[in-house]
Amino acid sequence: MRLIAGLPELLPAFIAAFVVTALISFVLTPAVRVLAHRLGVVDEPNHRRVNTQPIARGGGVAVGIAFIGVSLVLTLLVASGSLGPGFSLLSIDQGTMTALLLGAALAVLIGLLDDVLNLRARWQLVSQLVLAIGAVLLGVNIDSIANPFGAGQIPLTGIWGIAFTIFWIVGMINSINWIDGLDGLSSGIGLIAAFTLGLISLTFSAGELGQPYVALLCFALAGALLGFLRWNFHPASIFAGTSGVMLLGYSLAILSILGTAKIAVALLVLGVPIIDTFWSIVRRLATGSSPFTPDRGHVHHRLMDLGLTQTRAVLVIYGLSLVLAVLSFVLSGAGQLYGFLGIVVASGLVLLILTRRSLVLNDFEASSYEESEAPDPATPKASGSRLHGPKDRPA
Repeated sequence: MRLIAGLPELLPAFIAAFVVTALISFVLTPAVRVLAHRLGVVDEPNHRRVNTQPIARGGGVAVGIAFIGVSLVLTLLVASGSLGPGFSLLSIDQGTMTALLLGAALAVLIGLLDDVLNLRARWQLVSQLVLAIGAVLLGVNIDSIANPFGAGQIPLTGIWGIAFTIFWIVGMINSINWIDGLDGLSSGIGLIAAFTLGLISLTFSAGELGQPYVALLCFALAGALLGFLRWNFHPASIFAGTSGVMLLGYSLAILSILGTAKIAVALLVLGVPIIDTFWSIVRRLATGSSPFTPDRGHVHHRLMDLGLTQTRAVLVIYGLSLVLAVLSFVLSGAGQLYGFLGIVVASGLVLLILTRRSLVLNDFEASSYEESEAPDPATPKASGSRLHGPKDRPA
C-alpha cells in the first residue's frame, strides 16, 4: 500500500482532530458520570456483571458530543477551503455525510433511552434496523466487495446491495455490543479500528487519490474514544452503555463503507468482536437457545476462566486487534477476506479448546470440593459470578 502524496501538509489537521476530540471527551466524561449517578442511570452489581459497585453508564454521550461536534466543525472548514486543497468533500456526498452524523446522533439518543429505560431486545433491534434503513435511504450503500476468488470486486446491485448494507450496520452494532463485557474493551477495540480505518483512507487502496477527509473523521472518532478510555479502562468509573455501543458500532459501519476496500479491512481489524459474535450465535443455536440468550461463552470470559485478570484479558484482545490491524495493511483485498475466514476457523478451534479446558477445570474443582469437608452453609461461595459480563442483547 502506498500513502497519498502531500501527506506531511495534511498531518496538522489530523493531529488537531485527534487531540481536540480526545480533550473534549476527556473533560465531558466526568460530567456525564456525575449526571448519570444523580439520575440513577447506573449498572448495579449482579451475577452477570463485572462491577462490584454501581457504575454510571451512558458514557457514549460524551464520545458522541466530541465526535459529532468536531466532525461538523471540520466539515465546515473543509467546505470553506480553510484546511487547504488537500481536503475535499468529493469523497463523500451530502447524503452520506448526513447519514453518518445525523445517524450517529440518533444512535446516541436511542442508546441513551435504553440506558435509562432498559428497553426490551426487540425494540432495540427495531431501532437498529431503522438506523440502517435510514442510512440506505440517504445514499449509504455497499455496491461491491473484494472478490476472494480472483482480482477485482464482486458487484452488489439492487436489493443485494441494500440487504448487505443493512446487515453490515446491524451486525456491526451487535458485534460491538456483545464484546462490551469488560472495562475498556469495546472502546479500546473501537479506537484501534477507527485509527486503522483512518490510515487505510490515506492509501491508494482506499481509492485512486485516497480519502483524506474520511481519514479526518476516523481520527476524530479515535480521539473521542481515547479521551473516554481514560475513565473507562479498568477500574472503570463509567461504562459506555448502549449509547456508546450504538454510536461506535454505527459510526464504524458507515466509515468502513466509505471506500469499498475498507469493508475487508473492517472485517480483519474488528475480527475479534465479529468472530466472537458469530461463534456465540452458532453456540447458542446449537444448544437450542435464542441467539440473544446471555451466557459466559464470550472470548473475554474464556480468557478470565483461564486465570487472566480483567486487565490482562483486555490487553490480550487489544494485542490481537493490533495484529489484525497490521495484517490489514499487509494483505490485499482478497487476502484480507482469506485472512478473516482463516481466523474464523482458527478461533473456533481455540474457543473449543478453551471451553473444554474450562469444563475440565470446573469438574476438577468440583470433585476436589466434594471430597473435602463440606463448607459452612452460612459462608458464601467465592464463585466467578462477578466475572459475568453485561446483558447479551442487541444494543
